[in-house]
Amino acid sequence: MTYHLYIGDRAYSSWSLRGWLLFENFGLNATTTLLDFAGEDVSRQLEAVHPARTVPTLITEDGAVICESLAIAEELASRHPAAGHWPADPVARAVARTLSAEMATGFSALRGACPMNLRQSHTDFPMTEEIRADLDRIEVIWSHARSATGAEGPWLCGPYSVADAFFAPVAARIAGYDLPVGADAQAYVAAHLADPAFRRWRAMGMVRGQHLPWYEKDLPRRDWPGPPPVDARVVENGPAINDRCLYSGREVTHYLETNGMVLGYCNAFCRDKTLADPMAWPETAARIAAA
Repeated sequence: MTYHLYIGDRAYSSWSLRGWLLFENFGLNATTTLLDFAGEDVSRQLEAVHPARTVPTLITEDGAVICESLAIAEELASRHPAAGHWPADPVARAVARTLSAEMATGFSALRGACPMNLRQSHTDFPMTEEIRADLDRIEVIWSHARSATGAEGPWLCGPYSVADAFFAPVAARIAGYDLPVGADAQAYVAAHLADPAFRRWRAMGMVRGQHLPWYEKDLPRRDWPGPPPVDARVVENGPAINDRCLYSGREVTHYLETNGMVLGYCNAFCRDKTLADPMAWPETAARIAAA
């Protein structure tokens, strides 16, 4: 089945991240169109897909326009029941749906004061009572989900589900602003930061998209708290150990060096998203591991 997903700037668009993870972490494919967050109004950029006015917006092969993230999740789960968007166990499924709905409508203080910015991480964020209340509620429902479902892995309700996709940008905010939460919540945040799909999204956001100053905070900065990328650098010429791009299979035209070898890609974006986090990309990680 063919899907077309409209998304916003990967560094800043938290709802676009949720929509994309509903494909990437469940083995589904979609063609993506990246909208400009710096210039023309997003709703005007979506005029051709009426009545959509925000991202993410999904267009299905049969022409349905789905422009709300929870609706996208439910529709994908209906069309691909084997993909595992919702837990199979009825109790776990109910918990995951409840958490996803609360995320879609709640935590306005956190979301308003701490816009997602995957290009930076800060310290010394000025805590307010409203944000502390949001964080306390998040810890309560995360703990409840794991207790109610008996989840033993890193995710809220057992295997990765829609609930985890919906809370990925919350994890990014907690990490990005060094917000104080307990050890269990910190472990859940760390699971998102280490998730290869999340890392790929962030890597793409690091190298494509304009700098938008209204997402900036005048706070001390720190290194991004996720897994540190392996060393890599751009080189102008090959030869590469691969004669076709590791992603597209097209002719190699751009190169990077890592772990003592040169790898080739078909364009600057393929190279640069890899440079941002080489181990996030299975095709590149496999070559590095085999070296």
